[in-house]
Amino acid sequence: MTSIMNRRQLLAQAGVAAVAAQGIQASETPVAAPARRLAGPFRCCLNTGTIRGQKLSIVAQVEVAAKAGYHAIEPWIGDLDDYAKKGGSLPDLRRRIADAGLTVENAIGFPVWAVDDDQKRQQGLENIKRDMDLVRQMGGLRIAVPPVGITDRTDLNLLVVAERYRAVLELGREMGVVPQLELWGASKSMHRLSEVLLVAMETRHPNACVLPDIFHMYKGDSDFSSLRFIHGGAIHVFHVNDYPDVPRTEATDGQRILPGDGVAPLTQILRTLRDIGFRGVLSLELFNREYWKQDPLQVARTGLEKIRTAVEKALG
Repeated sequence: MTSIMNRRQLLAQAGVAAVAAQGIQASETPVAAPARRLAGPFRCCLNTGTIRGQKLSIVAQVEVAAKAGYHAIEPWIGDLDDYAKKGGSLPDLRRRIADAGLTVENAIGFPVWAVDDDQKRQQGLENIKRDMDLVRQMGGLRIAVPPVGITDRTDLNLLVVAERYRAVLELGREMGVVPQLELWGASKSMHRLSEVLLVAMETRHPNACVLPDIFHMYKGDSDFSSLRFIHGGAIHVFHVNDYPDVPRTEATDGQRILPGDGVAPLTQILRTLRDIGFRGVLSLELFNREYWKQDPLQVARTGLEKIRTAVEKALG
């Protein structure tokens, strides 16, 4: 018994670096969260895509977010699915997350929900229902619904898309998970914030909301001043990142960089979010392969500090 206890203590002390380096499972003991400082009126969240390249389990991702000092985590549906398929208990994961002082503000999936093909769309709704059940079991509040399957369409009727988003919203009301309409800057008909807002507004549904992203707003040619036209309550999660000085048409997801390291007008964006009444979470979402080569805990900590620095600079 003493040997077993010593081994558990060593594993707990080994930390996330050992998880990343050796591929072992995270410790059995939930990680106690460090004291967290607020970033102005906002809370901070780690989108696990930021450390996706290190191929950590969802349990290890939770440890990274907690040890780095985040308030919340934004996991990917694929990682939840893998965890469940390998025998992991989602209620146990929910408890571990709560014990670490975190919330699950959103989950990232890629459902097909707005295509014209009735059969594919119905199957997509079934998939969303299944994904929402995963999110609900682990204590999640929301799920992203980007324009998967319609990104190359240049002839979209946005009022029809609004009807289809409403169907997803109704499913979310049934499941207890709010679907957030995500902006994708590379989409040909829903690349601007104004287009995504039109779809959300025309659902005429009380739970309709949008999920903006700094990189996607730049990529899709949305002026950041357009955020002034949104009530802050219509945004629950806001993806934060930065981008280098490259033409927007050439900008790629892999070029996202840490806040403050690029040319995005972070001060303007953060002040506008405050002024419109946004009080949700700023979620760090990056897909930079250079960061994926680094220690995940260090990447997460650096990202959090850069968010806090940007907020302090903008809001004082």
